[in-house]
Amino acid sequence: MSLNQHLSSFIQMLTNEKFYSPHTCKNYQKDLQLFADYLQSLHITDWQQVDYRTVSAFAAQRFRQGKKGNTIQRELSSIRSFYRYLLRQQVVSHNPAIDVKAPKTEKKLPKTCDSEQIEQLLKSSSTDHPLRIRDLAIFELIYSSGLRLAEVVSLNLDDIDLQQRQLVVTGKGNKTRYLPVGKKAIEALRLWLKARRGLLKHQDETALFLSQQGQRLSARSIQKRLNNLSKQQSLPIHLSPHMLRHSFATHLLESSSDLRAVQELLGHADISTTQIYTHLDFQHLAQVYDQAHPRAKKRSNES
Repeated sequence: MSLNQHLSSFIQMLTNEKFYSPHTCKNYQKDLQLFADYLQSLHITDWQQVDYRTVSAFAAQRFRQGKKGNTIQRELSSIRSFYRYLLRQQVVSHNPAIDVKAPKTEKKLPKTCDSEQIEQLLKSSSTDHPLRIRDLAIFELIYSSGLRLAEVVSLNLDDIDLQQRQLVVTGKGNKTRYLPVGKKAIEALRLWLKARRGLLKHQDETALFLSQQGQRLSARSIQKRLNNLSKQQSLPIHLSPHMLRHSFATHLLESSSDLRAVQELLGHADISTTQIYTHLDFQHLAQVYDQAHPRAKKRSNES
């Protein structure tokens, strides 16, 4: 098989066996095609011919091209995953990317909203239009349960239990998790389920959130509707669904400091992914410390 044939088999496996999202598979395809093109420029036609120096040189070239460390790290991660697949298929005898490191890039902290901005966004003063009712239910649910955008889009009617106030979500890698749903989100969902009947075109439609045409709502539509709502509510920020998820995690940590619980709720496989929210919480913790610790309090007679 050629370089590209093995690559195609790998992407098929991610799609059909690992159930990775189309977006994730597209990123793997892009990263690995870049590497395959690089190998072909070196007249390397067999994955087995690749060694540590080859992968290191590829990473160095990407750095010279101005790519950031996190981009190169993602590409190296794709190559490592691909070689693990080739090892299982007995196509190669080693993983040449295993010890190759990307240059470090300072981590960008995720953007969040404060609780006042969330309150302003989710004001329910105008709930007489079915699309407005639907939008509020979506955004309440994302903030209530920390959902990814793809998870919201894929929700079906039988995934939510209003009585038990819980939700079953299928996340990355086809992993299922059960999430609590807050009171405000439950109220918004009850209103939406009544309004949903007016948009329903086919009785066998299972999608929880419908478009005006009666079909499953797309991710792009949710992004646009959220941005439009933030403008209508005069919020001074460009809002995205992921910012609501980040805000959910940050506000939960501020209240509980239970990192493991937040990891489970977010569906993170590795707790190091969740730990980035502890950096966002530092300023809040510092303020609490200054107010509460006897040795931190400033005396009134200090100049």
